[in-house]
Amino acid sequence: MTSRVCLVHYHEIGLKGKNRSTFERQLITNLKRALKGRSAHVERLAGYVRVHFEDEDVPADVPELISRVPGVARVSVAYRCEREPEQYNEAAIESLKACEPFQTFKVHGRRSNTDYPIHSIDLNRQVGAVLCDAFPDKKVQMHQPDVTVNVHVVQSDVYVYADATSMRGAGGLPVGTAGKVVTLLSSGFDSPVATWMVGRRGATCVPVHFSGRPMTSDASEWLTQDIVRALEPAGIIGRLYVVPFGECQREISLKAPQSLRVIMYRRLMFEVAQAVAELEGAKALVTGESLGQVASQTLDNITATNDVAKIPVFRPLIGTDKIEIIDRARRIGTYDISAQTAPDCCTLFMPRRPETHAHLDAVRRAWETFDHDAMVKHLMETIEYVDFDTCPSYRPPRELKTRHRELAPAEWPENSAE
Repeated sequence: MTSRVCLVHYHEIGLKGKNRSTFERQLITNLKRALKGRSAHVERLAGYVRVHFEDEDVPADVPELISRVPGVARVSVAYRCEREPEQYNEAAIESLKACEPFQTFKVHGRRSNTDYPIHSIDLNRQVGAVLCDAFPDKKVQMHQPDVTVNVHVVQSDVYVYADATSMRGAGGLPVGTAGKVVTLLSSGFDSPVATWMVGRRGATCVPVHFSGRPMTSDASEWLTQDIVRALEPAGIIGRLYVVPFGECQREISLKAPQSLRVIMYRRLMFEVAQAVAELEGAKALVTGESLGQVASQTLDNITATNDVAKIPVFRPLIGTDKIEIIDRARRIGTYDISAQTAPDCCTLFMPRRPETHAHLDAVRRAWETFDHDAMVKHLMETIEYVDFDTCPSYRPPRELKTRHRELAPAEWPENSAE
């Protein structure tokens, strides 16, 4: 009997040693979450993960959903056949037919189980002869063919698919295998990409958004929620924190030297993010900074901001330029959201001439011109959050368990506020 399944390939997980099964189990958990409500059966094979459905076919949008889950290197829609030559030969013909137009092809046979009596080389010859008869006007080409038909014997089945119809995945490691981090998330281009990149390395991300409210509207908060939903297939975010930051910015603008305002804002953001990290049990902060891109991201100013950091600060975009960042934003689905303009804390009380090469001594003196400890305490008391059912590895802290009505979508019936 022949049916259609998704064959999920992974690369880095396959290099793991005795803990490989831990990574495989987490990937399966994440795939089940991404396919929730679709009656999908997700199970581990030798070197693969198989996804199949009750009607023995694969919905058209499923491969793309699977491809966005970190840990997936490639996803192929394959024919699942019994170990009968008639079945997998016919499946090979159908796979190659779906790749028209093409001129050259080859067959790649492989056995994961040596109990199958036909050797891989003989499997190549057998299927190749059938395809030559079925496509007499096409040529066999062993190096760089237009299409490769894969015939893999895995456990008790044979899986047949053409690589031309496979889809490249996000790669990386399954979310939930690398601990928890707090990311500073704005509605711009950079920080969503940085969040995705760290999530792709297996980290569970807890974003904190600093809003200009009440000095600005809450538009950036809603855009940030849209960004989280755009990243939903990756399953990297379980909770979004929102910090009404406008009043503190106003106070800083009145007390600190004008040229150092931005650095003061950034240092206070780091302090609040570290308080959230302590609450969440996170081990690092993540920012979307790119070296030299804006005034606050020069090497001297990054050093001045880092001065308050007590835990590691990851900057996955530090060596990238804006074109590269925007290209990545398009690929992960956040570009259209980030392209919308919204007033936020980044544009609030900005100095006319921000310092680009701050001296640490001057920064530390400016830091003591206002009560930053009281600000951190106030901001943590007024912090708001929204939970998203998208990250199986996220566990909320016991101290905070109530969604905030003013941020949560109206369709959530269980919304409440303390």
